Amino acid sequence: MFKSVLPGVFAGFSFLVFAVNSASALDGDVEAGATVFKKCQSCHVADEAKNKVGPSLQNLFGRQPGTAAEFKYSKAMVEFGEGKVWSEELLMEYLPAPKELVKGTKMAFVGLKKEEDVVNIIAYLKQFSPDASEAPAEGATPTAN
Repeated sequence: MFKSVLPGVFAGFSFLVFAVNSASALDGDVEAGATVFKKCQSCHVADEAKNKVGPSLQNLFGRQPGTAAEFKYSKAMVEFGEGKVWSEELLMEYLPAPKELVKGTKMAFVGLKKEEDVVNIIAYLKQFSPDASEAPAEGATPTAN
């Protein structure tokens, strides 16, 4: 009996461990993210739909890059955004080196070098995107805000 049950138990346990690790991979600290966001606040706001030097980051998740209302983006950012939506995964790729990922962007920020800072700022930004949990997956049809 145990021979036939054990492989299924171990497979289920492996899946459970993987699912828990995957789910918690981007569970950042909102308060720490607020501290990290101070590096961004001279150019961006997240708690209101107000553009500064950079676009508002309110309702960022699920929005197509380069489409914030009433903000003039570089051609490079508009082209980068085609067919993409801001998601945890895309921000994990973008925030460490925005100028490397989007050659020709107007954004002067060099990026966040610590993965922990990126994860925390994502948690911070999510609170200003009420539909973040329902944001489309990478490759889904983007929305313009």
